[in-house]
Formats: sequence, C-alpha cells, structure tokens
Amino acid sequence: MSEDQIAAKEATLAAKQTEVDAVNEKRKVDGKYPKGTLLRMGQTRGKNPQIVTWEAFDESHPETMPVSLSEFMDLTKVQDEKLIVSFLVDGYNSSQYTAASDPIAEFVEASWPEEIQKNFRMAVRNYATATVSSIEDAVALIKPGIVKALEAKK
Repeated sequence: MSEDQIAAKEATLAAKQTEVDAVNEKRKVDGKYPKGTLLRMGQTRGKNPQIVTWEAFDESHPETMPVSLSEFMDLTKVQDEKLIVSFLVDGYNSSQYTAASDPIAEFVEASWPEEIQKNFRMAVRNYATATVSSIEDAVALIKPGIVKALEAKK
C-alpha cells in the first residue's frame, strides 16, 4: 500500500469517526449522555477491512450503563431470554479470561480494597514498562510499600 493510499484510508477513518462523534453528541441531554448505547466505529477483520458502525454500551460513561436486567432489556429492546443468556455467557467468559490472563493477579491480595488492587496493578504495569523490567521485579519493589501502608491504616 502506498503512502497516499494509507493517508486516504486514515482520512476516511477520521471522517467516519467525526460522523460517529457528531451522532453521539446529538444524543446528549443537558450536556450529558442519557442511559443507553452509543454509536461506535471500527473495521471488519480480514484482508479487505470495511468500516462498520454499531451500538454499544460505553463503559467510559458509567451514567449511561444499565444497572439492572430489566433496565438492560428496556434499553436494548432485547426480550429473548436465550439471547440474554448468551450475552451473559459471553460477558462472563470474557471477564474470566481477563482475570486469568492478568500476569499481576497472582501478586494481588484479595483482602486489599478494590481501589488499592486497581492502583497496585497500574503501578506495577507502569513501573515495569517504564524501567523495562519484569513484572516480578516491579512487584518486589512496590508490594512491600502497599503492605506497609495498609498495615499502618489498621
């Protein structure tokens, strides 16, 4: 692919993203997104990818997320129980994979508050990346400080 073709493809993607952003902006009520899905844009997989758009919940906007099964059903208009169960299974499997594939999970203490666990994971990843060191080396430096700080709070 030539540089001109790459530039044209990038321009097409940027233009489509601008369209998607405009649609989502029009959905705002009093400057905030209402509960429900937002439009997303991506590309199909394969040799000749095509631009696609779809509706999806945006986890970066927690106020738009359903908080109950009935609210999910109302927002998505999905009423078929078998389809909802398939969504649950997909989400559960994805969540389990994410947890199992986390290389830092074995170093996180279950007794730590959720915010501490999240910050520990982030600190270890950032330190390991910034210093080009292993996860184990980063944990060896960071975990003792976390443990000490939590013990001091007791």
